[in-house]
Amino acid sequence: MAQVAPPTIAVPESTDINMSDANPPAESAEASTAEVEQVKQEGDAKQEGKEQAEEEEEDPNKIPDNACPTLYLQNLNEKVRIQVMKETLSNLFKPYRPLGPVTAHRNVRMRGQAFVSFPDIETANQARRDVHEFPLYGKPIQIKFARTLADVVVKKTGDEKAFEEHTKKRLEDKSTSPSSPFPSIPPLSSHLADMWETELKRKNNPLRQKAQSKLKSTTTDPSDPSASASAPSAAKKQRLAQMPDEYLPPNSVLFVQNLPDGTTADDLREVFELHPGLVEIRTIAAKKDIAFVEFGDEASATVAKDALHNFKIDGETKMKVTYARK
Repeated sequence: MAQVAPPTIAVPESTDINMSDANPPAESAEASTAEVEQVKQEGDAKQEGKEQAEEEEEDPNKIPDNACPTLYLQNLNEKVRIQVMKETLSNLFKPYRPLGPVTAHRNVRMRGQAFVSFPDIETANQARRDVHEFPLYGKPIQIKFARTLADVVVKKTGDEKAFEEHTKKRLEDKSTSPSSPFPSIPPLSSHLADMWETELKRKNNPLRQKAQSKLKSTTTDPSDPSASASAPSAAKKQRLAQMPDEYLPPNSVLFVQNLPDGTTADDLREVFELHPGLVEIRTIAAKKDIAFVEFGDEASATVAKDALHNFKIDGETKMKVTYARK
């Protein structure tokens, strides 16, 4: 998996108080109460998952007696925007058929953590063993079993009575271990293995270390006022020009290289349009082994890049996907 610069931290939503809403209607107050209760229930489930994770042993092959098919993820890069992180995790766990979306929040208590549920414990355990300590955005993911399924998943898969029973059992700390007739999944997928191998290689890449060394050694002369104003911009441009493609900052336009002979724009579109936000694909007539793929925003481009870097578009040749230079 390509090492990417962490996306910009999301700006928190405004907390300005609108005095006109000081006395909301009764219906609005009831809705707010329901929302608060839902958030509280979800928060309780996540706290229990955290406690369970702290109690588990280090043996990656052992399944706790009270485990459920929901995994608790820790040590996620807090600098990555929540939406980008959720989309990346969804893509990472896609081979394991996750049940529902990845759950993650930007509040301080849940920062750097996430939850993902699966159809059964066997699938969840396979995902846990394969993805545990996978280096995502420069940090190894820590994965353990949560104590219970998230409330939102139970609401989606069961009726009101089932949700009430689930809530009662959760509060009584009596978890269940549901099973299902889903077939077992294959060992670590080649897609995940390729991502892992690429990430480990780049971690010790001499070009990367050389680029980082140059970044640290770049300085300006404080005694020259005229130089101090222009030097940062010039130095930044110089660093970007010297920086390897793999470590360029996020961009909504991707640079695709090492395309096999005969690859057309339609071939690329079939692959990239599987990811939302695709805007345009531009091939180069004079150099048919490269192309530019544009998305509507950096987040969409990042998800596509992480998923398709080293993808074998013809079954043999790995294409290289990086951010385009701005």
